[in-house]
Amino acid sequence: MDIKHLNKYIAKHQQLNKSRYKKLKDGYEGVYPIMSYQDKPQYKPDNRIIVNFAKYIVDTFNGFFIGIPIKVSSTDEEVAIYINELDKRNHQDDNNAEISKNCSIYGKCYEMYFINEEAKVGIKYIEPTKGFIVYDDSVVPEPRYFVTYYYDSNGTMHGYLSNDYYVYEFSNKSGMHFVDDGSLHGFDGVPVTEYVENAERMSAFESTWSMINAYNKAISEKANDVDYFADAYLKIIGAKVDKDGIIHIRNNRIINFDEESNTVDVGFLEKPNADGSQENLINRLERLIFQMSMTPNINDENFGTSSGIALKYKLLSMSNLAKTKERKFTGALDRRYKLIFSNPINTIHEDKWVDITYKFSQNYPANVLEETQIARNLEGIVSKDTQLSSLSIVEDVQEEKEKIKLEDEVSKESIVDKRMFNQ
Repeated sequence: MDIKHLNKYIAKHQQLNKSRYKKLKDGYEGVYPIMSYQDKPQYKPDNRIIVNFAKYIVDTFNGFFIGIPIKVSSTDEEVAIYINELDKRNHQDDNNAEISKNCSIYGKCYEMYFINEEAKVGIKYIEPTKGFIVYDDSVVPEPRYFVTYYYDSNGTMHGYLSNDYYVYEFSNKSGMHFVDDGSLHGFDGVPVTEYVENAERMSAFESTWSMINAYNKAISEKANDVDYFADAYLKIIGAKVDKDGIIHIRNNRIINFDEESNTVDVGFLEKPNADGSQENLINRLERLIFQMSMTPNINDENFGTSSGIALKYKLLSMSNLAKTKERKFTGALDRRYKLIFSNPINTIHEDKWVDITYKFSQNYPANVLEETQIARNLEGIVSKDTQLSSLSIVEDVQEEKEKIKLEDEVSKESIVDKRMFNQ
């Protein structure tokens, strides 16, 4: 990767930022095309109402997918202890949630690994607006380079290029150039993982973008009609108005006709009423947005009355979507720990990542009584780990096993003490 190719890839990434990522980010933050429409004449109502379905879809889906943190466990006690320490040190539950949210907004997100000031492995998520991966063209594409960059207050670009072995710093101050000869990063491969929403890397709301814009336009026009009827023009037939009165008519919404008319008619002008058509359009768009995004409207009054299997049927489409994302996440998590364990700074053998398992808990309304009955019925059929993992109230299986072990030891000591005392 020389400077010429680096410039070319950065230019392509910046173009992608302008053409796609900015639109998606604006959608999540509530900045829609209707806000930039040409202003209507001053005397006409011009409401710009934003109903931010994009944010609702992203937040609702991710609350369901990762609202309950991912449970990472290993059959190897040393690995389990290390993972627990690593995740706590890097606030990984929060990082995982942010990665998932960015995937739902942009279709993908990156996670970078480095050695921090404490000589420990650091983990940092990178939004796709701030970096990109260059893959090779093999049958199974592998990362070749990762580039991340930013601009300082003077508008100067600074960034880092990583390959399988080294990290190089670059800058465009006095022309694009590499600042150093690179430094070893210590990981067995490009120290970054790409997380994706789906194979197409589509945003969670991207397929509904046109419908959301149409909804905002329709509801804004409906608000304009309400304003129109509130400030309807008054007509007066039987009196003549001169040219100087036109501005007065416009500002005060009064129309004055020929005063020599034999009849005088005073009343309000009425615009044709399209309320029924507007309501039908708004309702249909709302249904289609939830249907095509596969995200249910959990605020619907009929939704809250469902329970048990009926509730699961209502959430089935979102559950299927979450399972697809779960499979993508599992592969990315495998790469995370494979890379981290490959660094010589760790005492964990690099092949130990294969012993790690991940439990994703879809955030259904929990029935703890039902869960405890299921867990009790699993006694003697499955392992303790599987039995405990079926309980939503158990956040860390290994930690819970340690607590049970400690309680058993205390209980045994208590029994021994009682027997000795009785003797």
